[in-house]
Amino acid sequence: MTCLVIAEHNHQALKAATLNTISAALMCGGEVHVLVSGHQAGDAAAAAAKVSGVVKVIHVDAPHLENHLAENLAEQILILAPNYSHILAPSTAVGKSVLPRVAAKLDVAQISDVIKVISGDTFERPIYAGNAIATVQTMDSVKVMTVRATSFDPVSDTGGCASIENFVAVVSNHSSDFVGRELSKLDRPELSAAKIVVSGGRALGSGEQYDAILGPLADKLGAALGASRAAVDAGYAPNDYQVGQTGKIVAPELYIAIGISGAIQHLAGMKDSKVIVAINKDPEAPIFSVADYGLVADLFTAVPELISELG
Repeated sequence: MTCLVIAEHNHQALKAATLNTISAALMCGGEVHVLVSGHQAGDAAAAAAKVSGVVKVIHVDAPHLENHLAENLAEQILILAPNYSHILAPSTAVGKSVLPRVAAKLDVAQISDVIKVISGDTFERPIYAGNAIATVQTMDSVKVMTVRATSFDPVSDTGGCASIENFVAVVSNHSSDFVGRELSKLDRPELSAAKIVVSGGRALGSGEQYDAILGPLADKLGAALGASRAAVDAGYAPNDYQVGQTGKIVAPELYIAIGISGAIQHLAGMKDSKVIVAINKDPEAPIFSVADYGLVADLFTAVPELISELG
């Protein structure tokens, strides 16, 4: 068996989720190869070659691959697919967009959001917003799967000595064109990779209160900011701050939920956090059922006091 991991990168370095996905691939058995597809992404390919456990890096370079459009990347993967028993990508926006196309063209079932590898053909994945775990066995010749990065420890990004093979890019299919990208510039850690996350809910009341209450606490702790879906829908925080089943899945060392009731949709995105702290004035709030530490208090009083104690 040989596994192909689709690397996510910014053309200079690998994104953290790629290291978690390589960890899952190693559990499937056999060699692990990594596809680095992009334009002038030689540095990312070199970084992939140094990752522990990787045997080969396939580097594909072309201008039409620069923006990781799903249509072009899927076509590139399909050319390589006959050589592999497993094709894996992180459960991110890119992975969720690309691999369904690959699975459909290969006429195989995609296994989404894998959280555990039992064997080369048997995997676990959450269903019903994480309230049940399904064990899935597939007899497909190629296993196409997205991996929940927070469920696998990352492999070391050093110690490897993989070979780099330059592969000819497929021609762009021109079914979509890149128009533009708006990037959020953050002074804080990126949400999905942060060790500490401070999240706020609808109880904050407004975007101004969200910034005024949560911002100083996040700055004190060196934390990323998150939000419940209700807070995002109300306009308190941008969409990329959303934690939950329809947002980002996080598993930081410390997760502080402030004014969040704990709907199933939100819990599905953060309940694997190592330590969960909840502040809510409703003692019956569902968030307390998963919290390691809970404080029943008015957040507008408790959070400033907490910031004061932190010095």
